[in-house]
Amino acid sequence: MSRVAERLRLAREQAGLSQNQVAGILGKHRPTISEIEAGRRRVSAEEIAAFADIYEVSATWLLEREGESTDQDDRIQLAARELAKLRPADLDRVLHLLGTMREPRRER
Repeated sequence: MSRVAERLRLAREQAGLSQNQVAGILGKHRPTISEIEAGRRRVSAEEIAAFADIYEVSATWLLEREGESTDQDDRIQLAARELAKLRPADLDRVLHLLGTMREPRRER
């Protein structure tokens, strides 16, 4: 599977969309989305732009080559997208939790 195909699948899943829903939005058949995500069908520049809009990611992120970013970078971007969906009070709670995780643990 190509890096673009992997990222398209990951971005779709993180957006909470099914292949069928994406196909409907793009006016394509579900097997087309499946073929794209499996890396068996080429994706045009217009399609990359459409996927980026639907998944709320940059086209650059979808197209980065192996070695240009790390899996950790990908996870951080996806975490940021999920955090952006939280209500302000819930985001504050998550940020507080993260802060407590960074503090050094004291020995007893």
